[in-house]
Amino acid sequence: MYNPSDVGKKGSIFGLPYSLEESALILLPVHLDVTVSYGHGTSKAPDLILEESSQLDLSLISIKNPWKLKMAMFDRLIVASQNEIHRGRALNIIKALEAGKDPETDQLDFVNEYCESTHFKIQETSDSFLDFGKTVGVIGGDHSSPLGLIRALSKRQDFGILQIDAHMDLRSAYEGFIYSHASIMYNALKETGVQSITQVGIRDFCEEEIQFIASSEKPIHVFYDEQIFKDRLNGLAWKAKVEEIVETLPQEVYVSFDMDGLDPSLCPNTGTPVPGGLQFNEAMYLIEQVVRTGRKIIGFDVCEAGDGSWDANVAARVIYRLAVLTGVSQDQLEWIYP
Repeated sequence: MYNPSDVGKKGSIFGLPYSLEESALILLPVHLDVTVSYGHGTSKAPDLILEESSQLDLSLISIKNPWKLKMAMFDRLIVASQNEIHRGRALNIIKALEAGKDPETDQLDFVNEYCESTHFKIQETSDSFLDFGKTVGVIGGDHSSPLGLIRALSKRQDFGILQIDAHMDLRSAYEGFIYSHASIMYNALKETGVQSITQVGIRDFCEEEIQFIASSEKPIHVFYDEQIFKDRLNGLAWKAKVEEIVETLPQEVYVSFDMDGLDPSLCPNTGTPVPGGLQFNEAMYLIEQVVRTGRKIIGFDVCEAGDGSWDANVAARVIYRLAVLTGVSQDQLEWIYP
């Protein structure tokens, strides 16, 4: 009896009527921003995204009845007070470092241990749904949020990561935090199943990360935002650049979408905004081409949306497109045109 043209149901992702039991895709909200190093508030994003998502219109020009993909959002995994307590500890550490002082070792240990236990909880929850044949996506939170899901998937299969981001996130640790948002891809590459990373939109990075890429045993393909811009000035169409990007990806792909990979006008409250970046339709075209080339999306995350309603509005649309394109890649939905 569901009518996708009716007013969306509040409290349900995209206003959809589906339960966790019947859904093919489960979205895990991860209210985590303990280690953020600039702007904070990304822990509030999952709730804001849920609130904004019910006002989306769900039809798309390229996919038949996308709302028929059954998806639901899981319960809160992180207690807000615990996130705030450890965020306070992390902030004291950051302030000490910025003042040229040594942080308290026990406080740093507390933060790292809390983050480790949080990622283990996310891994366990992801495992429970993957065991039932469901696809899982993470809604962050800062960009460290999906590590548990990546670990769970890595135990099951090999895959490459398509990372849309302003940052490489390849630091071994940042400010002493081994599970920093700036270390997510460094940590992901430790997992056996992760075969390669393709980064798109990169425009902030450090010497440590450049050296890591040069010495990495696993391929890391970087498509810098500045070079993408220069290629356009020289007449290279986005379509041709996307073909080059997609060619670096294996058959199974995990998509990690940091909202700061977009133009900051689309995510002004993201944790670490950087000038430049992709437009919304450019990013969606890239992911669509991943699917149109016959590749399969096995999971995804959308992180760093910030705590503003506009950020949440845009992030909800990114999540919806990613979800239905995942459904197409798994033969659960169909293209309207080839």
